[in-house]
Amino acid sequence: MKAIFLTGFMGAGKTTIGKLLGEYLQLPVIDTDEQIEKKMGQSIPKIFAEKGDAFFRKIESQCLQQMPTKDVIITTGGGIVIKDENRQWMKENGIVIFLDCDLDVLYERIQQDSNRPLANKKTKAEIIHLFQQRERFYKEADFQIVTTYLTPNEVVWKIVDCLKAQQLGKNS
Repeated sequence: MKAIFLTGFMGAGKTTIGKLLGEYLQLPVIDTDEQIEKKMGQSIPKIFAEKGDAFFRKIESQCLQQMPTKDVIITTGGGIVIKDENRQWMKENGIVIFLDCDLDVLYERIQQDSNRPLANKKTKAEIIHLFQQRERFYKEADFQIVTTYLTPNEVVWKIVDCLKAQQLGKNS
């Protein structure tokens, strides 16, 4: 099976859904942000603070392109889609699934997590603006799943349905 890339804005549930999907499909799950932290020996907020966004995005792209492309689930950072090369690489090497969530719900989740360097100390309007800048890139995914009113398990089932539909489409 091709790699499965979970994309979406911060707070959309990529990490939670990735873990559950990995258990269900019995596949390993790799988080790009965790890989970056291991490679750099620093937390994501510290990398942003010390080296800036451009440096982080460069490392993020390098990390992505070192990911396996078969029999794996890869959860991505919310901003990975802003670079054309990342979107292209994911489309060529896997199945891209956009986890979409209502902005009010995202904002509530983001406010509860201090480990989000691009969200710390931002107003709701600024968060919405950041989402709107990325939304068109997220929508380039192979599948879009609205997660707002679904449990994590329901999201996993929807992803599995998408994967089955894609497989059926290849076999016809």
